[in-house]
Amino acid sequence: MSSTDVDVKQIVKEKYGLAATQAQSGARSCCGPAASCCGGNSVDPIVKNLYSLDEMAELPQKAVLASLGCGNPTALAELSPGETVLDLGSGGGIDVFLSAKRVGPEGKAYGLDMTDEMLSLARENQLKAGVKNVEFLKGEIESIPLPDNSVDVIISNCVINLSADKDRVLKEAFRVLKPGGRFAVSDVVVLGDVPADIRRSVELWAGCVAGALHQEEYRSKLASAGFEEVDIEPTRIYRGQDIGYLLSGTDLGAESIIAQIDGKFASAFIRANKPAASCCGSNCCKG
Repeated sequence: MSSTDVDVKQIVKEKYGLAATQAQSGARSCCGPAASCCGGNSVDPIVKNLYSLDEMAELPQKAVLASLGCGNPTALAELSPGETVLDLGSGGGIDVFLSAKRVGPEGKAYGLDMTDEMLSLARENQLKAGVKNVEFLKGEIESIPLPDNSVDVIISNCVINLSADKDRVLKEAFRVLKPGGRFAVSDVVVLGDVPADIRRSVELWAGCVAGALHQEEYRSKLASAGFEEVDIEPTRIYRGQDIGYLLSGTDLGAESIIAQIDGKFASAFIRANKPAASCCGSNCCKG
């Protein structure tokens, strides 16, 4: 692991540990690198309005406050009763709880997170919600602590873009999915050229923007990992003012830079499938 990878991982841990602590105190989390990026309990423009009022009414408040997603993968993923779902970077558990409801008592929802504070919060939320078919695991999305071919669906919400080794994340996702399994995540993607200074600024990896792949690069990496039927659907395109707060307090906050990022980042729903098992590979072919 390179020193840059270690730096990114540590920054992300600190950011999401702080988000869990804020949620415990009743404050809403946000994507920016500074603790005050959202001005107290105001709503981050990237994470706002992702869940319906009905969905939020069924969830522990602290799970909602800790959410740092950029989409709602559970609303777009096809989940069926009895399936096993894995949420990469599960945070306070919001998408795990919503998934658990959809797969029912015969199914199971795993949440994977590397941050002790988030895991503690998620397990507290599970007790409050009384959800039985959920298990939170400690680990990193680059090394998933589950066996091969054990999961029907992988979801994630604005987390894969934070990894410094996305190829490994996608290979691990492919490994743990069952043949025919589905990859259905929300993530931030790049739609055009972005100033190099922004892409190089490691501090922004702890937000929801920096570290994002260009949509075509994301598509290529999924194919290289073995996935097929890749589809990337932008769901919310960000204007310059939407993400300009991430640059406040840095030398990148000039109006000229903000103009250059206008419309270049988007939340997207990313779908792909692991190929189904080959009949011949199971020695079931005749003749």
